[in-house]
Amino acid sequence: MDTIDKLTEIFKEFPGIGERQARRFVYFLMSRSPAYNENLSGLMKDLKKEVAQCKECFRFFILNQKKDKSCDICNNVNTDASILMVVEKDSDLESVKKSRVYNGRYFILGGLVPIVEKNTKSRIRIEELKQAMSAGKNLKEIILAFSLSPQGDHTDSYVRDQIKDVAQKSGIKVSSLGKGLSTGTELEYSDNDTLKNALKNRQ
Repeated sequence: MDTIDKLTEIFKEFPGIGERQARRFVYFLMSRSPAYNENLSGLMKDLKKEVAQCKECFRFFILNQKKDKSCDICNNVNTDASILMVVEKDSDLESVKKSRVYNGRYFILGGLVPIVEKNTKSRIRIEELKQAMSAGKNLKEIILAFSLSPQGDHTDSYVRDQIKDVAQKSGIKVSSLGKGLSTGTELEYSDNDTLKNALKNRQ
């Protein structure tokens, strides 16, 4: 396997990228100047140095001078600690954050649960979610915010089943986004009004 094929295989691992698009990325990089590729390579290295993962919500964030282990959302005293929104990935969190229709805390599950999967717990942070629920003294509601797809629905059911004992013990309500989202909608691509209605109609 030559370098072109190796790079193509790497790009194919990116979300939503297939063989043809991956190869187009490789040829694009070949058409760029050495300085462009060196700058890109440097930025990728810096990314790992400057970005950390929040110990509370598992969101990736830019490190500040204090080298905090928690992100700005979890550290913000104005964040509503009574509600916790569980999302699949960082881009979902960013979409909800930018919409300004939600002021609670977040938890990144780390993925969706495949409909046919034996080792589900290795794919998502279900145990960490239970710990966050137990540690949240003021927590009153968990909002499950996954894409409206068969896999998203399956994940919703799985998470509900896994956290029901902790929720009942702590008196925490578990809800899901309402019909503001159309079937098949990816959360990260939803507009402000859609997210607002989905939150308003949660059940």
